[in-house]
Amino acid sequence: MIEALCKATETDHADTDPHPYGRPRGHTLLHFVMPPLTHTHLRAVNPVARKDSCEHCRLHAVCVPAGLDAGERDEFIGLVFQHKRLAMGERLYRAGEAFTHLYFVKTGAFKSVMMLHDGREQITGFHLAGDSLGIDAIGASTHPSEAVALEDAWVCAVPYQSLMQLSRRAEPVQGYVQSLLSRELVRDQGVMVLLGRMQADERVAAFLINFAQRFKTRGQSPNEFILPMAREDIGNYLGLTLETVSRCLSRLKKAGLIEVNNRQLHILDHAGLEQVIGAGQNHD
Repeated sequence: MIEALCKATETDHADTDPHPYGRPRGHTLLHFVMPPLTHTHLRAVNPVARKDSCEHCRLHAVCVPAGLDAGERDEFIGLVFQHKRLAMGERLYRAGEAFTHLYFVKTGAFKSVMMLHDGREQITGFHLAGDSLGIDAIGASTHPSEAVALEDAWVCAVPYQSLMQLSRRAEPVQGYVQSLLSRELVRDQGVMVLLGRMQADERVAAFLINFAQRFKTRGQSPNEFILPMAREDIGNYLGLTLETVSRCLSRLKKAGLIEVNNRQLHILDHAGLEQVIGAGQNHD
């Protein structure tokens, strides 16, 4: 994936056509005994409060595996440790740090960042409430990337070894972990397609549609939302410069597809935005 990121090229030209996008071309959008804590930044939650917190959390259906019986479900919830609140810019973990926990975003948003061999930073993903963090470290002893809070956030932490022990006894947990890994693989493949096959406007349009879908699955409006990241971060993720991202947004706005005010985004025409994907037109 990193090689694909390094080889990705950027295409951007000035806009001359107020309605530059063609018709869609049939493209599909990518869319036990608790071990002692080894992280000093984690704090244990009272078991009663922990269960109550999970039961009433709006992300309960996303984070807790389906198909567990009552005992297995209580045991899974019993694994959860609540992380202290992270301030914007604070790192949940760093590259090279020992991998001991999986994390689930309770509130706020994060970005995953990898350090390239030449010292540059590459953003590899954005994570919203209900998303998992640390999946890319499964199979390794350390984290290959770092997770940085884009805004004030809370996460729930699950000790990985304890989760694996439970998965051997509870088949739904095993399937749950496999689904987390599958999502990570699909996300990586989506990024490679974005960077390898799409023009600048296509990348930005696909990015906005993806976020609209993610907000929708969380019961929020897919039409109006606030992007938690800066445009510079969007450009880093998409393999574009800050200036190119701004010009792409301006073209999409001029075409009547979106309204944008800083990080506040309003999608006016979802179908029209999807037509950008696959149009692949240059702007001379």
